[in-house]
Amino acid sequence: MKPESIGIVANLQRADAESVLGRLETRAAERGLALLADPDTAACMAAAESVPAGDLARRADVLFAMGGDGTVLYAARLLCGSDTPILGLNLGSLGFLTTVGEEAVEQAVDALCEGACTIEERAALACELEVPGDDEPARARALNDVVVGWGASSSIVSLDLSVDGEHIATFMCDGLIVSTPTGSTGHSLSAGGPILYPGSPVFAINVICPHTLSSRPLVIPDRSTISIRVGESAKPLVLSIDGRDHPGDITPGCTLHVRRAKCGVRFVHLEEYSYFKLLSQKLHWRGSSI
Repeated sequence: MKPESIGIVANLQRADAESVLGRLETRAAERGLALLADPDTAACMAAAESVPAGDLARRADVLFAMGGDGTVLYAARLLCGSDTPILGLNLGSLGFLTTVGEEAVEQAVDALCEGACTIEERAALACELEVPGDDEPARARALNDVVVGWGASSSIVSLDLSVDGEHIATFMCDGLIVSTPTGSTGHSLSAGGPILYPGSPVFAINVICPHTLSSRPLVIPDRSTISIRVGESAKPLVLSIDGRDHPGDITPGCTLHVRRAKCGVRFVHLEEYSYFKLLSQKLHWRGSSI
């Protein structure tokens, strides 16, 4: 791809944000690229056009998410199914989604202009929450995961899990995670879930602190529909979508349906990108010594 414009969203709380934005401006000008940024980011730049964040997907050829993995998740929400690709540029240590370091911002611009990069599509989740008494379900998308659980007290909850209409089990637990391959290195991993290769056509289902020793994570085809019904609960629950709480309480009788979204999220990778190298760095894999 050879873009004519770059959209930018940045976490301006990062210490080096403004200096990296300045370097990006300089290289973009050298390459004849237009820069578009959300209003807060544009205020820190000399030449970027200020654009409402929701319009970046429509106006930009590629979207730079500058910050950490949370900034990339924010960018993915802005895209809302658009095919505009994201390049995650980390202002700090490398993340699972921000795979380009801040020292390589010029290299990233050059690679885009010269076609020295690849585009990878990651699966996303489409969620529908049915609430008793509501005429229409609430809908949302997630790149990483959706989590049902927690709430205002430490009391356990009862969650009924079904896949494609077949009841699997009722879990007394603290919550339940459904993750994409992209999200498998997030909350699910910390709860004992498996690492899924990004291109795998599967989802992971992971129970949080189940009151049984026999519960294990499930890996199912991503063509399946996962349903989670809230059973007995002494408290309203929380529905978390990519780490953000869905407004409103999740109460007994509510049912969450999760399936693969029709449109995923596209990512730009530089030629030297390696998923397994990234895993080794982030998880400090050293292998075994005898």
